[in-house]
Amino acid sequence: MGSAEIEDLQVILYSHIITYGNAATPELTDLMKEEIETMWNEPAARLRFNDSLFEVRFKITASFQPAITDIDIYQNLDPRNNYFRIEEFALGNISFVDGLGCNSGYFKLENLYKGSTTAAHEYGHTLGLEHPSDLDLRGKGIPGIMYPRGTLVDPQFQYDPGTAAGTKGGTLHPIYRKVLQSDIDDLKLDRLSFENGKAIIGEFTNVWHPDHATIDADDVL
Repeated sequence: MGSAEIEDLQVILYSHIITYGNAATPELTDLMKEEIETMWNEPAARLRFNDSLFEVRFKITASFQPAITDIDIYQNLDPRNNYFRIEEFALGNISFVDGLGCNSGYFKLENLYKGSTTAAHEYGHTLGLEHPSDLDLRGKGIPGIMYPRGTLVDPQFQYDPGTAAGTKGGTLHPIYRKVLQSDIDDLKLDRLSFENGKAIIGEFTNVWHPDHATIDADDVL
């Protein structure tokens, strides 16, 4: 989720990443911020809007807030705020956000190593992007940021380039995902309802997540 703002010939998306949980740290929070901002700005995307060509930029900030409460999150009214719990254990063994176009989620620590692209991928979900329907990218080059694990790709983008496609090691290694101009196009920023040069992208879910290691699976899934 974020705030899209028109400034001169730029559309700037502002988002603030807030982390909490037993595995969250200031260093990891900054790593997530840097990954999201760097990857989403990498294509130097352009958008035609109102008969003019705009540059699309992402400005991401972040803060580690270990003492944040469920009430703090529930009462949030700032569209820039995105809340992510980080823990070593996650039910389902995977990081997730609370739907398409949301502002909260739960990250598994193991998924957040440097270069993993997980934070940038999940951020795309918070902006409303879903996984592509065609998960066979063989012969189509670099995988976009929204392709999930399990996608079939050319050998150089697999976990193991020497393994047959679709077998163990023969699917997309997330480190090879890139944000492409097509991913920016899919945001459909030109369809947002701008008022005084500002618009909200995404919706408030404002979910505070408990530590999955302390609860019964039936309470979450």
